[in-house]
Amino acid sequence: MWNPSALAASLKKGITLQQSRSLRFAFLAAVAIKGLDGAIESVAGAIVAIAGTQGIHDFIIRVTAPELELHPASKTVHILRHGAQDLAHASSHFIAIWLLAHGLLKLALAIELLRGKTWIFPVAVVVLAGFVSYMGYRLAGHWSGFSPLRYSIRSQSRWSSTNGAPSEASLGDS
Repeated sequence: MWNPSALAASLKKGITLQQSRSLRFAFLAAVAIKGLDGAIESVAGAIVAIAGTQGIHDFIIRVTAPELELHPASKTVHILRHGAQDLAHASSHFIAIWLLAHGLLKLALAIELLRGKTWIFPVAVVVLAGFVSYMGYRLAGHWSGFSPLRYSIRSQSRWSSTNGAPSEASLGDS
C-alpha cells in the first residue's frame, strides 16, 4: 500500500511528487517483473518434475534437428544442444525442487510486496541461505581451482572451427 506519510517524508527530503510517483512506478514494475520471473521459474520446475531432465534433452534434440539440418553452423542450436546434454546428466529431483522453491519464493515475495507486506523477507532469507549453503557444500566436493579457467578455455575452444560450429572433438566432452 502507498503510505501518505512516506510521501510527506520524501517531499521533505526534496523529492518532488513527480519523482515520487516515478519511483513508485519503477518499484512496482520491478516487483511485477520479479513475480513474472518467479512464475516462469515455477512452471519450468513443474515441467522438469513431470518430464525429467532426459525428457527435456530428448525434446530439445528433436526440436533443433530440422534447424541443424538447414544451418549446421548455427551457434544457437549448438548451445541449446550442449546445454541439453549437460542437463541430461543432472539430477531431475534437485533441479525441480530448486526451480519450484526458488520460483514460488520469488512469486510470494512479489505478491506480498505488492500487498505492502514485508513479513516474507526473513522467510526468504532463511530459504535462500539454505540453498546457498547446500550449493556451497556440493561445490566444495567437486571444486577445483582450475574449474573457472577450464570452463573458459573449453567454452572458447567449442567455437574454434572456421564455420563457427563446435569442433567434433569438443562436442564429445562435457
